[in-house]
Amino acid sequence: MGGGSVKRKEKRAVTRDALRVTSDEYTEAHAKSGVTADLPEIETWPNQYKGYEITIEIPEYTAICPKTGLPDFGTIRLRYMPDKACLELKSLKLYIHAYRNLGIFYENAVNRILQDVVAACRPVWARVTGEFTARGGLHSTIEAKYP
Repeated sequence: MGGGSVKRKEKRAVTRDALRVTSDEYTEAHAKSGVTADLPEIETWPNQYKGYEITIEIPEYTAICPKTGLPDFGTIRLRYMPDKACLELKSLKLYIHAYRNLGIFYENAVNRILQDVVAACRPVWARVTGEFTARGGLHSTIEAKYP
């Protein structure tokens, strides 16, 4: 029986060493991946009212992890109070779908979406929340706000 235990320990040690050797460090390129990507324009239409809030939920967000190349999945929730313009939904859908093959971290995606929404419609305020599917037992929620 003792021999079996030794073999398991040796196997674990080899596995840890193998992971250590094949694990690449995060680089500046990983961190900046997708941040300046050329994405479709988000169109707007003239707002007719004041003092109301719009919530848009996008349950099929996908992107690519720039470190691993694996797909990331999540729900993006956009809340904003329009000023003079409202977001046109079809163009927003096409904009979000452009992330599908883009290598970008969760944090960068949420902040980039907020940046592009603010540039498109200049809202009174806006909030973008990304709730991402658990990976490795960790569930991440990222939120960015304007102003």
